[in-house]
Amino acid sequence: MKLQILAACAALATLSAGSAFAGDSITAKLQAPVAQKVKFIAGGAIFNCEADACVALAPTSSTFSSDTCKTIADKVGPVSAFGGARTLTEDKLATCNAKALAKAGGATTLAKQ
Repeated sequence: MKLQILAACAALATLSAGSAFAGDSITAKLQAPVAQKVKFIAGGAIFNCEADACVALAPTSSTFSSDTCKTIADKVGPVSAFGGARTLTEDKLATCNAKALAKAGGATTLAKQ
C-alpha cells in the first residue's frame, strides 16, 4: 500500500514539473517583421506572429525544440532568438535558419576585402 502511495506521489510530481515548464511562453524573435499577422501550429502549440515576434502562450513540453524553430523559420523567415525560460544556442539557431536562408536565396553574404 505504501509503495502505491509513493508511486502515485512520484507520478503527480512528474506531471506537475512537466506542466510547469509547458506553461512558460515561447517566443521566436524574427530577423525581419512579418507583413501581416500570422497564426500557425508548430511543436504542438499555436504561434501568433506579429511584427518581429512569434509567441506561443500555451506551449507543450515539446514546443521548445530545434524542429519547432525550423518550422517557424520555414513559415515566416529566419529567427534571431528562440526560447522562453531557456534559449537555443547560436549553433542551433544557425541550423534552425539554414533551410529558410537557402529558400530566400542565401541572404547572408561575406564582406568583400
